[in-house]
Amino acid sequence: MAGTDHRRFDAGDNGGGGPAIILVDPQLGENIGMAARAMLNCGLTDLRLVRPRDGWPNARAVATASGADVVLDAARSFETTEDAIADLTLVFAATTRDRDMIKRSYSPEQAAQAFLREDHSGVIFGGEAWGLHNDDIALAEHVITVPLNPGFSSLNLSQAVLLIGYEWYKAGRDAPPPELRMTGTRPASKKELVAMFEHLESALDDSGFMHIREKRSIMARNLRNMLQRAELTEKEVRTLRGVIASLAAHKPDE
Repeated sequence: MAGTDHRRFDAGDNGGGGPAIILVDPQLGENIGMAARAMLNCGLTDLRLVRPRDGWPNARAVATASGADVVLDAARSFETTEDAIADLTLVFAATTRDRDMIKRSYSPEQAAQAFLREDHSGVIFGGEAWGLHNDDIALAEHVITVPLNPGFSSLNLSQAVLLIGYEWYKAGRDAPPPELRMTGTRPASKKELVAMFEHLESALDDSGFMHIREKRSIMARNLRNMLQRAELTEKEVRTLRGVIASLAAHKPDE
């Protein structure tokens, strides 16, 4: 469709400007450019790239972005998904498969309401060939699944970004969002959560709980998924890390 309505959002304003879009292992610069174009169509400007195959910046991304330079100029590149989401407090994974993980599944419309309640949110998308890895999905609290033809539900990267961005855009900001009252704390960032996960997993390694090597990664992902669903605050993360440290320090006599 021709034309863009700029009345609702300032394209240069990232403050509270919707979820970050995190592309993990994107292959083609053209797909990054088209995703950036889809983002700006919906007033989104926070683009984060994890290990782009052809490096970054990328001239082909610019060529296909059709003027969405404000998105590409501000885009950041990261080596790991953990680094890309470190400052976020609510992350969704865009995937059509549950990978046998226990996750709440949201439609794009339902996810849009969650984005309105949480400024520091993001959506991770997998690469064009294989989608998201299990370890990336385990970093997300919830998954977004687009209800499409079950016989053919495949979307390309920019289509998926556009569907989710559009639902956020049209959700608007007129209704006051529900409030989670917190005294003297805030939602835990992904950086704090990942540090806690690693602390817990190290303590469980030392205790022998994860002694079956071939099952360790599955057990670690299950623990992360379990704790993600609790939507922990920063204070709760510090408390849990204190519990882990205390238990690790008081080992039973051998």
